[in-house]
Amino acid sequence: MIEEDFLKEKTLSFTYIYQGKIINLRQDKVKLPDGRETVREIVEHPGAVVILALTDDNKIVMIRQFRKSADEVLWELPAGKIEPGEDLKNCALRELEEETGYYPRKIKKLITFFSTPGFCNEKLTLFLAEDLEKRSKNEDADEFIEVELIKPNKALKLVEQNIIKDAKTIIGILYLLVN
Repeated sequence: MIEEDFLKEKTLSFTYIYQGKIINLRQDKVKLPDGRETVREIVEHPGAVVILALTDDNKIVMIRQFRKSADEVLWELPAGKIEPGEDLKNCALRELEEETGYYPRKIKKLITFFSTPGFCNEKLTLFLAEDLEKRSKNEDADEFIEVELIKPNKALKLVEQNIIKDAKTIIGILYLLVN
């Protein structure tokens, strides 16, 4: 028995409340470690990649776009949803080029983390992209994106000033600065 097993909850049943193009919402009836039962609401997401792309002069390729859920224009690292059966690396290559027009000759998987595990199973994988070649953007029809190149220390200042508010972006910037 693994040491953490005593913390696990057992799923007794589940019901889908909503099934959409990007997410599903389900309700799980679970048995808690102490034997009591409760209900958990879970957003299912297929997962996504986040790309920390660095130019030859060590600037971070960032994007700004309006996010309806936040009702704000946010500074972000390029990112995108994994398509069914898609390889993580191929997804990172595709998303970076679609959103920014950059294609990396070098790409490396760094870390994987959950976005908001209190209610969502979305798993994000951070990639480092380097030796960039500029191509043309090919953003989705419903995306309006501005590309910005900023130095890592300026990015940190934007985090400290609460201008960069996106968690995956903050994780990527901090990962870069501590490594």
